[in-house]
Amino acid sequence: MTSEVRRVTTGAPWEEQFGYSRAVELPGGLVLVAGCTSVVDGQIADGGPYDQAVNSFNVAFGALEKLGLGAEHVVRTRMYITHARDVEEVGRAHKELFDAVRPAASMIIVSGFVDPRLVVEVEVEAYRPAGTGEGA
Repeated sequence: MTSEVRRVTTGAPWEEQFGYSRAVELPGGLVLVAGCTSVVDGQIADGGPYDQAVNSFNVAFGALEKLGLGAEHVVRTRMYITHARDVEEVGRAHKELFDAVRPAASMIIVSGFVDPRLVVEVEVEAYRPAGTGEGA
């Protein structure tokens, strides 16, 4: 296990502009992934709440992959949505991606995001067990 904090950037437009890392791995194996939205190649991807949730989680998975981790390492998710009507669609996406993993999860209704076309943002926390992977 590493004794240093590791940081991952993905080139997303807001990382540099606002000064944050997409993911941070702490000594001890906890990995925190920043809020992820449905931005693909610098553009907001088309689609409704389900599609935005899948795209957002895929952004998070990409950051985890850079640390040698996958969905099976996720221990907590947070889903932020702008409308209560989207609960079922976002929940369906979460179930499809995490049904075998069953992380602790929260879904929170918020007033909006940095771009009004976004209706979903997700955060992920993962854990690298001691003695496994890149941090070992």
